[in-house]
Amino acid sequence: MGQMIKVGMADLKVCKEPDSLTTIGLGSCVGIALYDPVTKVTGLAHIMLPDSKAIRNNSNIAKFADTGIEELVKQMVKAGASKTRLVAKIAGGAKMFALSGSAASAINIGEQNAAASKKKLKELGIRLIAEDCGLNYGRTVELYSETGKYLIKAVGKPVKEI
Repeated sequence: MGQMIKVGMADLKVCKEPDSLTTIGLGSCVGIALYDPVTKVTGLAHIMLPDSKAIRNNSNIAKFADTGIEELVKQMVKAGASKTRLVAKIAGGAKMFALSGSAASAINIGEQNAAASKKKLKELGIRLIAEDCGLNYGRTVELYSETGKYLIKAVGKPVKEI
């Protein structure tokens, strides 16, 4: 059994078998899991916002879907992954605040994060094979390098594997 490596908010990490990755408290944030099934190089990004170009102070590349996914792929390839073999799973993107009226659509950052993540994966040619996004609750995720299994835990809900 390897070690469970914590990925913080607006952070990304890469590991290899037998280690695993986890991130806690994905609300409107999205946890993007990338995996190379052959080399078992595994990566997880905890992104907070959809688009680095929309924000002036954007030096933290892991905070945004566009730059975070790019950086994660770069680090994984450096660690021995093949970009063409990478598969993706995403979780999070919840709507954490119930607002009514037009403010609700403007502020559903979770949905925007999930959409931006999918768009970037598509641009990079990475296959999205599973997702657990939306709804109104936070998630903690664990990504296992031996199998690529992505466990999703939420308070009061059964553990889900995608």
